[in-house]
Amino acid sequence: MKDTTLMQLAGRIDAAGFCFAPAAEVRAILQSGDEQVLSDWDEFAASWDDMPLDRYMADGGRYRRRRYAVMSACEDADSIQLEPHQPHYQSLDYNRLNGGIPREFEPIQPHVIESRSLKGILRFAHQLFSHLKPTTRWHIELHQFRIEASGEQPGMPTPEGVHRDGVDFVLVMMIQRVNISSGTTTMHDLEQRTLDSFTLTDPLDVAVVNDHRCMHGVTPVERIDPDYPAYRDVLVVTFRDKA
Repeated sequence: MKDTTLMQLAGRIDAAGFCFAPAAEVRAILQSGDEQVLSDWDEFAASWDDMPLDRYMADGGRYRRRRYAVMSACEDADSIQLEPHQPHYQSLDYNRLNGGIPREFEPIQPHVIESRSLKGILRFAHQLFSHLKPTTRWHIELHQFRIEASGEQPGMPTPEGVHRDGVDFVLVMMIQRVNISSGTTTMHDLEQRTLDSFTLTDPLDVAVVNDHRCMHGVTPVERIDPDYPAYRDVLVVTFRDKA
């Protein structure tokens, strides 16, 4: 099933430049050949509860928490490995709000890097993107994001607006949504004309973007019940050809 479903997913990305993959489809791909790949999912998802505030927000916002890691891989998915921790950098061409400076974020914790869930997700992404663009070396960046909404301020998943990331491919996976509304993903062509929109709602829902062909954004999230915390947790994985 994995190869067939993965190829169907790749075909949708190849045709449109992006795709939405619902949780059931992603789960089937991840578990094909390893039914226990998500056995530590609860612990994996709980790691979003322990993240420092992103203090680089040029809009003054205090609604984003994050951790970051850099990895690399060759043609074989088994070659994925962690690289020394380093700053995250985007030029102003790709991030008009926070780009142009190296940003130092706390690393993703070792037990998260070593989790079965993350290893399965990375293998899935490697196989998918290597089919779409074969290469001998990938530069991979991982971002854990928590976007918080308060009574005073909505949370901004993409405060830089509709954008590209300056990579080859972007995978955004929903981890959990708690007490929020909206957070709709919007897809656009390179002239920012809207192509589609959808909302990641369930854990394992995925959006995949060919960053050369499409731009993307996410609408603000708002708290539903003012008496409870409200947040959106996602894992963002980017792949860039370094060959």
